[in-house]
Amino acid sequence: MTLLPRPSVANQRLLTRAMQVVLVGMVAYGFLQGNSKAVVNGSITLLITFLPAILERNYNLPMDPWLVLWISAAAFLHSLGSSGLYAHISWWDHVTHSLSASLIAGAGYTVARAIDLHHDDITLPREVAFIYIFVVVLSFGVVWELFEFALDVVSQATGLTMPLAQHGLEDTIKDLMYNSLGALIVAVFGQAHLLGVAETVEDWWLTRSGQ
Repeated sequence: MTLLPRPSVANQRLLTRAMQVVLVGMVAYGFLQGNSKAVVNGSITLLITFLPAILERNYNLPMDPWLVLWISAAAFLHSLGSSGLYAHISWWDHVTHSLSASLIAGAGYTVARAIDLHHDDITLPREVAFIYIFVVVLSFGVVWELFEFALDVVSQATGLTMPLAQHGLEDTIKDLMYNSLGALIVAVFGQAHLLGVAETVEDWWLTRSGQ
Protein backbone atom coordinates (compact mmCIF):
# COMPACT_ATOMS: atom_id res chain seq x y z
CA MET A 1 0.00 0.00 0.00
CA THR A 2 1.29 3.48 -0.88
CA LEU A 3 -0.34 6.86 -0.34
CA LEU A 4 1.86 9.12 -2.50
CA PRO A 5 2.63 8.96 -6.24
CA ARG A 6 6.03 7.47 -6.99
CA PRO A 7 8.47 9.40 -9.21
CA SER A 8 9.94 7.63 -12.20
CA VAL A 9 13.64 6.82 -12.23
CA ALA A 10 14.09 9.36 -15.05
CA ASN A 11 12.43 12.15 -13.04
CA GLN A 12 14.41 11.21 -9.93
CA ARG A 13 17.68 11.41 -11.86
CA LEU A 14 16.68 14.73 -13.42
CA LEU A 15 15.90 16.27 -10.02
CA THR A 16 19.07 14.86 -8.50
CA ARG A 17 21.17 16.29 -11.35
CA ALA A 18 19.52 19.69 -10.86
CA MET A 19 20.48 19.65 -7.18
CA GLN A 20 24.02 18.62 -8.04
CA VAL A 21 24.37 21.49 -10.52
CA VAL A 22 23.25 23.97 -7.82
CA LEU A 23 25.71 22.45 -5.36
CA VAL A 24 28.60 22.72 -7.83
CA GLY A 25 27.68 26.38 -8.28
CA MET A 26 27.59 26.82 -4.49
CA VAL A 27 31.08 25.33 -4.08
CA ALA A 28 32.43 27.48 -6.91
CA TYR A 29 30.87 30.58 -5.36
CA GLY A 30 32.41 29.68 -2.00
CA PHE A 31 35.86 29.41 -3.52
CA LEU A 32 35.52 32.74 -5.34
CA GLN A 33 34.15 34.59 -2.31
CA GLY A 34 36.33 32.91 0.28
CA ASN A 35 33.25 31.45 1.99
CA SER A 36 34.59 28.29 3.65
CA LYS A 37 31.16 27.29 4.99
CA ALA A 38 29.69 27.20 1.47
CA VAL A 39 32.65 25.16 0.21
CA VAL A 40 32.54 22.61 3.04
CA ASN A 41 28.76 22.18 3.17
CA GLY A 42 28.38 22.17 -0.61
CA SER A 43 31.16 19.60 -1.09
CA ILE A 44 29.86 17.24 1.61
CA THR A 45 26.30 17.49 0.30
CA LEU A 46 27.46 16.88 -3.26
CA LEU A 47 29.14 13.66 -2.13
CA ILE A 48 25.94 12.60 -0.32
CA THR A 49 23.88 13.03 -3.51
CA PHE A 50 26.20 10.54 -5.24
CA LEU A 51 25.95 8.01 -2.38
CA PRO A 52 22.76 6.21 -3.58
CA ALA A 53 24.23 5.67 -7.06
CA ILE A 54 27.47 4.35 -5.52
CA LEU A 55 25.55 1.89 -3.32
CA GLU A 56 23.54 0.70 -6.29
CA ARG A 57 26.52 0.34 -8.62
CA ASN A 58 29.16 -1.05 -6.24
CA TYR A 59 27.01 -3.08 -3.87
CA ASN A 60 24.04 -4.02 -6.10
CA LEU A 61 21.61 -2.43 -3.64
CA PRO A 62 18.48 -1.36 -5.56
CA MET A 63 17.58 2.21 -4.64
CA ASP A 64 13.95 3.31 -4.64
CA PRO A 65 13.49 6.66 -6.49
CA TRP A 66 11.62 8.14 -3.51
CA LEU A 67 14.44 7.14 -1.19
CA VAL A 68 17.09 8.70 -3.43
CA LEU A 69 15.19 11.99 -3.57
CA TRP A 70 14.57 11.85 0.17
CA ILE A 71 18.29 11.52 0.95
CA SER A 72 19.36 14.10 -1.62
CA ALA A 73 16.71 16.68 -0.68
CA ALA A 74 17.47 16.48 3.06
CA ALA A 75 21.17 17.14 2.48
CA PHE A 76 20.53 19.72 -0.25
CA LEU A 77 18.12 21.87 1.77
CA HIS A 78 20.44 21.81 4.78
CA SER A 79 23.34 22.92 2.61
CA LEU A 80 21.30 25.82 1.23
CA GLY A 81 20.39 26.79 4.77
CA SER A 82 23.99 26.74 5.96
CA SER A 83 24.96 28.93 3.02
CA GLY A 84 22.73 31.75 4.17
CA LEU A 85 19.05 30.82 4.13
CA TYR A 86 19.02 29.93 7.85
CA ALA A 87 19.85 33.56 8.61
CA HIS A 88 17.32 35.05 6.19
CA ILE A 89 14.35 32.64 6.38
CA SER A 90 13.26 31.90 9.95
CA TRP A 91 11.35 28.71 9.13
CA TRP A 92 14.03 27.12 6.92
CA ASP A 93 15.67 25.47 9.94
CA HIS A 94 12.35 23.91 10.92
CA VAL A 95 11.91 22.39 7.45
CA THR A 96 15.40 20.89 7.37
CA HIS A 97 15.12 19.47 10.89
CA SER A 98 11.77 17.84 10.09
CA LEU A 99 13.07 16.41 6.82
CA SER A 100 16.33 15.16 8.32
CA ALA A 101 14.47 13.63 11.26
CA SER A 102 12.07 11.89 8.89
CA LEU A 103 15.06 10.45 7.01
CA ILE A 104 16.61 9.11 10.22
CA ALA A 105 13.23 7.70 11.24
CA GLY A 106 12.80 6.09 7.83
CA ALA A 107 16.26 4.52 7.97
CA GLY A 108 15.67 3.21 11.48
CA TYR A 109 12.27 1.78 10.57
CA THR A 110 13.59 0.18 7.36
CA VAL A 111 16.41 -1.61 9.18
CA ALA A 112 14.12 -2.79 11.96
CA ARG A 113 11.46 -4.01 9.51
CA ALA A 114 14.07 -5.81 7.39
CA ILE A 115 15.26 -7.65 10.52
CA ASP A 116 11.65 -8.41 11.37
CA LEU A 117 11.07 -9.91 7.92
CA HIS A 118 14.30 -11.89 8.00
CA HIS A 119 13.94 -13.51 11.43
CA ASP A 120 10.84 -15.55 12.18
CA ASP A 121 11.38 -15.21 15.94
CA ILE A 122 11.34 -11.40 15.80
CA THR A 123 8.07 -9.52 15.45
CA LEU A 124 7.65 -5.74 15.22
CA PRO A 125 3.98 -4.82 15.81
CA ARG A 126 2.74 -1.56 14.31
CA GLU A 127 2.24 0.01 17.74
CA VAL A 128 5.80 -0.85 18.79
CA ALA A 129 7.14 0.44 15.45
CA PHE A 130 5.42 3.77 16.12
CA ILE A 131 7.17 4.15 19.51
CA TYR A 132 10.46 2.82 18.13
CA ILE A 133 10.55 5.51 15.43
CA PHE A 134 10.09 8.25 18.01
CA VAL A 135 12.79 6.86 20.30
CA VAL A 136 15.30 6.60 17.43
CA VAL A 137 14.67 10.15 16.21
CA LEU A 138 14.70 11.76 19.66
CA SER A 139 17.94 9.93 20.50
CA PHE A 140 19.61 11.15 17.32
CA GLY A 141 18.23 14.62 17.95
CA VAL A 142 19.83 14.81 21.39
CA VAL A 143 23.16 13.54 20.01
CA TRP A 144 22.99 16.15 17.22
CA GLU A 145 22.36 19.01 19.65
CA LEU A 146 25.27 17.85 21.81
CA PHE A 147 27.41 17.76 18.67
CA GLU A 148 26.48 21.37 17.85
CA PHE A 149 27.25 22.37 21.44
CA ALA A 150 30.68 20.71 21.17
CA LEU A 151 31.38 22.61 17.94
CA ASP A 152 30.51 25.87 19.73
CA VAL A 153 33.00 25.03 22.49
CA VAL A 154 35.71 24.26 19.91
CA SER A 155 34.88 27.45 17.99
CA GLN A 156 35.17 29.61 21.12
CA ALA A 157 38.44 27.93 22.10
CA THR A 158 40.11 28.14 18.68
CA GLY A 159 38.40 31.09 16.97
CA LEU A 160 37.56 28.88 13.98
CA THR A 161 34.23 29.18 12.15
CA MET A 162 32.24 25.95 12.35
CA PRO A 163 29.73 24.73 9.74
CA LEU A 164 27.14 24.22 12.50
CA ALA A 165 26.24 26.29 15.54
CA GLN A 166 23.82 26.33 18.43
CA HIS A 167 21.58 29.35 18.95
CA GLY A 168 20.40 29.02 22.52
CA LEU A 169 18.03 26.85 24.53
CA GLU A 170 14.90 28.04 22.70
CA ASP A 171 16.40 27.03 19.36
CA THR A 172 17.31 23.60 20.76
CA ILE A 173 13.77 23.01 22.01
CA LYS A 174 12.33 24.03 18.62
CA ASP A 175 14.76 21.72 16.85
CA LEU A 176 13.62 18.78 18.99
CA MET A 177 9.96 19.69 18.37
CA TYR A 178 10.42 19.64 14.60
CA ASN A 179 12.46 16.45 14.87
CA SER A 180 9.39 14.95 16.53
CA LEU A 181 7.23 16.21 13.67
CA GLY A 182 9.46 14.41 11.15
CA ALA A 183 9.23 11.25 13.27
CA LEU A 184 5.44 11.56 13.44
CA ILE A 185 5.18 11.79 9.64
CA VAL A 186 7.19 8.60 9.21
CA ALA A 187 5.36 6.85 12.04
CA VAL A 188 2.01 7.57 10.35
CA PHE A 189 2.92 7.07 6.68
CA GLY A 190 6.19 5.14 6.76
CA GLN A 191 4.68 1.74 7.44
CA ALA A 192 2.73 2.05 4.19
CA HIS A 193 5.58 3.40 2.05
CA LEU A 194 8.69 1.78 3.48
CA LEU A 195 7.67 -1.87 3.65
CA GLY A 196 8.77 -2.40 0.05
CA VAL A 197 12.11 -0.77 0.82
CA ALA A 198 12.55 -3.07 3.82
CA GLU A 199 11.79 -6.09 1.65
CA THR A 200 14.39 -4.89 -0.87
CA VAL A 201 17.00 -4.55 1.89
CA GLU A 202 16.18 -8.04 3.17
CA ASP A 203 16.48 -9.56 -0.34
CA TRP A 204 19.76 -7.70 -0.87
CA TRP A 205 21.16 -9.00 2.42
CA LEU A 206 20.14 -12.57 1.62
CA THR A 207 21.87 -12.29 -1.77
CA ARG A 208 25.03 -10.82 -0.24
CA SER A 209 25.20 -13.42 2.51
CA GLY A 210 24.48 -16.31 0.12
CA GLN A 211 21.39 -17.51 1.99
